[in-house]
Amino acid sequence: LEATCEDCMALMARYPDKHFDLAIVDPPYGIGEASGREASRNSAPGRAQTVVKYAVKSWDKSPPPMEYFAELRRVSRNQIIWGGNYFPLPPTSCWVVWDKDNSGDFADCELAWTSFKTAVRKFKFRWNGMLQENMAEKEVRIHPTQKPVALYRWLLENYAKPGQRVLDTHLGSGSHAIAAHYYGTHLTACEIDPDYFAAAMARIKRETAQTTLFT
Repeated sequence: LEATCEDCMALMARYPDKHFDLAIVDPPYGIGEASGREASRNSAPGRAQTVVKYAVKSWDKSPPPMEYFAELRRVSRNQIIWGGNYFPLPPTSCWVVWDKDNSGDFADCELAWTSFKTAVRKFKFRWNGMLQENMAEKEVRIHPTQKPVALYRWLLENYAKPGQRVLDTHLGSGSHAIAAHYYGTHLTACEIDPDYFAAAMARIKRETAQTTLFT
């Protein structure tokens, strides 16, 4: 893992064309998910559930500019972009659908645009408030748009190969980095928010020490 706390445009500017085999990114959708909403899913596994509020931040007020997507395509051969339904991207035959097995006010699914030419693919993994698919190894939530490690592991198994160079422009909670560690891709990532970056790096260090994960 090569991870830095910086703006993703500065990171990408340092790399030549098509340097990365794949970019898997989860940029802001521009829908206000950084507004400090309550989360009853942030307690550690095996402990009583507590209701907390994420810090109020401004990173999700607007989606990335088109220059971001152009630069992303410049430095990577293929791309998987979460929230692709919110962005003006070219048509694609290969959407990735994450079925979150949700209920209530939560979205049933999230969509990722991809540059691949295969058919639409679906991954089902419960991520419904305090309920998760794998309650025995429940993930502690440190970010309001955190995605499960298992989702990134599935993406890598289906769209990457061990040893390939992968880019993540929005490290967030660090789930991608944990999956990359166990799958064996070389991940270059950045996160502009110093609080999220510090929390993600601590989580990555803690969870990659669990050698039984994914065995």
